[in-house]
Amino acid sequence: MTAPQLGTLRAVEPRTMWPDEAADFTPWLARPENIQSLGQAIGLELEIEHTEMAVGPFAADILARDSATGDYVIIENQLARTNHDHLGKAITYAAFLGATTIVWVAPTFTDEHRKALDWLNYNSVDTLSFFGVQVELWAIDASNNAVRFNVVSRPTELVRRSTLQASADLSPTRQLQLEWWSAFRDALIAAKALPSTQTPRPQYWYNIALGRTGLFLSATANVDEGRIGIRVYLMKRYGGESALAQLMESREEIERELGESLTWNPNPEASDKVVVLQRAADLRAKERWPEYLQWMVQSTVKMRRVFAPRVRVLQVEMASPASTGADAAGA
Repeated sequence: MTAPQLGTLRAVEPRTMWPDEAADFTPWLARPENIQSLGQAIGLELEIEHTEMAVGPFAADILARDSATGDYVIIENQLARTNHDHLGKAITYAAFLGATTIVWVAPTFTDEHRKALDWLNYNSVDTLSFFGVQVELWAIDASNNAVRFNVVSRPTELVRRSTLQASADLSPTRQLQLEWWSAFRDALIAAKALPSTQTPRPQYWYNIALGRTGLFLSATANVDEGRIGIRVYLMKRYGGESALAQLMESREEIERELGESLTWNPNPEASDKVVVLQRAADLRAKERWPEYLQWMVQSTVKMRRVFAPRVRVLQVEMASPASTGADAAGA
């Protein structure tokens, strides 16, 4: 039997592909397919807002949004060993722009900077996240280079859940919601249902990206009224009223593809618009959670499959902030 011929895997110096950080690497990373790969590595769906975003006398490499929440994400790049300068700038940009997530991308992270990110994640509130992502280039023999995003620091999910569960401020209902969303997130991950999932929190909703900021899925858990559901949430600020009108033009087709009847715009007076799929569920009866979780995961997958491609091509314009009032996604 002939022995298999194996190639030699070799590391490639990043600057052979991107000689200049600002002129080469940042524009490359900002391409949709590459920012999607970075998002998959850290568990977020990202949309680019700006590159080289002015912040005083400096410029943030990339300003993005988390599609599931609409929150800003700062992406700070460098093509050398990490240093204090880039960490300080990233934190400054996040503070100035109101970002909730910092993603620091570099080919080499020092132990000190990795520990600094871990410390920030451990000691920050659960709404702030810090990621260290090592960008690697690899090739086999004379093959084309391949990129790998290796996450070397991220928020510690178990620590954040434990901190929330130990909070004396959680009512029994909020505690139950936190446990439910934690179980739901675990079920989504186990089913490999989504490319990314958000951190569970003790609240009524759990948002899921559809690939467009301000237009997303929002899973709901109403403990007191005994209902769970999945809704398409269309924020007014991001053209929600127009988005609803366009989606309703395909109402029959959408419901046929889903195999479900939906409730369209149940609260016409509300600024934000929703399309709802829901069912009865007593979340206090934990022995029924496997049944409920199966329904939630299956419904999430169906809703995302049917609505995501439609939402991405909607022709909507962002409303002016003065006309939108409070911007509370998922509330």
